[in-house]
Amino acid sequence: MGEVKVALIGGSGAYELARECWGREIGVEVLKTPFGDSAPLHLFVASAGVRFLFLSRHGEDGYRISAPFVNYRANVWALKMKGVEKIIAWSGPGAIRWDYEPGDFILPHDLIDFTKSRKNTFFEKRGLGFIRQQHPFCPQGRDELRSVLERAGLKFHPRGVYVCTEGPRLETAAEIRMFSTMGADMVGMTLVPEVFLARELEMCYTALCYVSNYAEGVKELAYDAGVLFEGTLPAGQSGRVRMALESISGVVPQLVDIFAATERRCSCAKAMLRYRKRADIGDDWRRWIE
Repeated sequence: MGEVKVALIGGSGAYELARECWGREIGVEVLKTPFGDSAPLHLFVASAGVRFLFLSRHGEDGYRISAPFVNYRANVWALKMKGVEKIIAWSGPGAIRWDYEPGDFILPHDLIDFTKSRKNTFFEKRGLGFIRQQHPFCPQGRDELRSVLERAGLKFHPRGVYVCTEGPRLETAAEIRMFSTMGADMVGMTLVPEVFLARELEMCYTALCYVSNYAEGVKELAYDAGVLFEGTLPAGQSGRVRMALESISGVVPQLVDIFAATERRCSCAKAMLRYRKRADIGDDWRRWIE
């Protein structure tokens, strides 16, 4: 495939959108990494000729792998192997705030990690990875994403705190009340540890979220057996979520063009500089885990 600068990571059903809306797929491969096999990496060519990679967290056909069992380390390592510098990730969290509604877009600027058993570093049993998280999500990427959404005329919330839980179960109402008092605006299961792993390999990571349902207890919603989210997404609002997904598909080509064309001015590419200066690591990132 050669090196590709930009990659998209999507959730369930994202591959179907990719094939329908994002240009021409010209290749796919699974890479062997020190952490196991990656998910399939699909190479696309957008209408402007820009190449980008797409990876589906949960499988190629529906929701085959739940969030706690995704091999995040293999996936992020594989993207680095392909030369990726910038990752655009999307996720469909539940709304904790009252003014968030299903289908709303949010550009998260911070997060709270409530995962429990995930492999969240490449540097097990080593003295590396002590990295500041002033801006977990790349500030430059957030600015570029914001400009694309504004030009497309899409309504969005420019800031938000994402709390990531372990899953695969949904959260209790008491947990949601606790997260709310901590300042969380939305709750999901997928951005951790992706965002931290990307920083360890000095990659930019930008997230675009769309509200897929209400978190437990935010609204009085009856249990609805046998349907998606068991009633936390009211039937009358499911159309707004579908429209949000279609809107994401519409802006992906512009996002890819901008992310591929701009040079990095952020600090993401210097996350491991202190260790290089100390000669703890060299320039070959593949050897950092040795």
